[in-house]
Amino acid sequence: MSILTFASVCERGLARGKRVFIRADLNVPLDAQGQIAEDTRVRASVPAVRMALEAGAAVMVTSHLGRPTEGVFRPCDSLAPVAERLGQLLGRPVPLVSNWVDGGLRVAPGEVVLLENCRLNPGEKKNDPELSRKMAALCDIFVHDAFGTAHRAEASTYGIAQYAPIACAGPLLAAEVDAIHRALAQPARPLVAIVAGSKVSTKLTILQSLAQKVDGLIVGGGIANTFLLAAGMPIGKSLAEPELLEQARQVMQAMQARGAEVPIPEDVVVAKEFSATAVASVKPAAEVAADDLILDIGPRTARRLAERLEAAGTIVWNGPLGVFEFEAFSHGTEVVARAIADSRGFSLAGGGDTLAAIAKYGISDDIGYISTGGGAFLEVLEGKTLPALEILHKRALDAQALPA
Repeated sequence: MSILTFASVCERGLARGKRVFIRADLNVPLDAQGQIAEDTRVRASVPAVRMALEAGAAVMVTSHLGRPTEGVFRPCDSLAPVAERLGQLLGRPVPLVSNWVDGGLRVAPGEVVLLENCRLNPGEKKNDPELSRKMAALCDIFVHDAFGTAHRAEASTYGIAQYAPIACAGPLLAAEVDAIHRALAQPARPLVAIVAGSKVSTKLTILQSLAQKVDGLIVGGGIANTFLLAAGMPIGKSLAEPELLEQARQVMQAMQARGAEVPIPEDVVVAKEFSATAVASVKPAAEVAADDLILDIGPRTARRLAERLEAAGTIVWNGPLGVFEFEAFSHGTEVVARAIADSRGFSLAGGGDTLAAIAKYGISDDIGYISTGGGAFLEVLEGKTLPALEILHKRALDAQALPA
């Protein structure tokens, strides 16, 4: 899918003196005092802002924060803490502008402002055409740099891209698109996917989609328990979805029909209760007792999966293999994580728990690309076309008429 990038717009000198509107993802967690608890998303937004400033543009940045009620301002929904942190990172003040849609906004070239929480604007979530046109009228160039919102067709992510004179992808979004294309559209083989989580139902469509593409499909967590049950193995009182056994079998059959497989754990780590202090025992998967809880894959299974991952050409990873938050049940995830880090293949990882595992084991520098999107990343794995990328692709056709 071809899209116009902001880097190419700047290289052609088209941003100098122009009004640039950047849709960033600044939806950061705040602590009880209303201060930023973790600023990764703010830091990730800086390259696009710097690119626009260095190109001589007048820069406007906006984002959502939390889940505000449209048209109702509450201090807890304000981007004020983000404006302060963004200013620190840029080494310059970043004024926060409220009521900006109809407020006669004026920004001079070389200046940057942060526009208050875009989801406060009535019509934002429903992609209201009138609001979209008003946003587009504020700028000469729209830059979408928020992959985490790319699966939503909202006024600040989709509508504005329809009507802005130029619509393009910022450096963060462009990098996501490149990584996704490399991992799923033109992967180096073998392509191995890891899909883990508590329930098959939440990721069934992802499993079904990947079963048509990958050379190996590793399942973990509660999802693996359902597949164990579908393979006729005992799972005790472990979390599973017996009503989805037929769907799990269909995924396994689809893989087998392509000469691939869903490897079933041969050993597991169990406990009698779900607790950080529970006593862990390693058992063959066939010997799980009626009162056992499966909370991790066993060491033999972990080694077997690690060997497969180390030989992979491409790895897509979503979800830890066990209850990695509890030390006794974290070893399977750690072995797999380190195998991904050691693999010479390209790796693409995404999802909140996955990022937490990457941080826990200190392997972020050894992962090919770490996606910033949660829901957007999952929809890509489902094989869906994201609305934000769809509109940018359509607008890329307009870019053919831009000055050289």
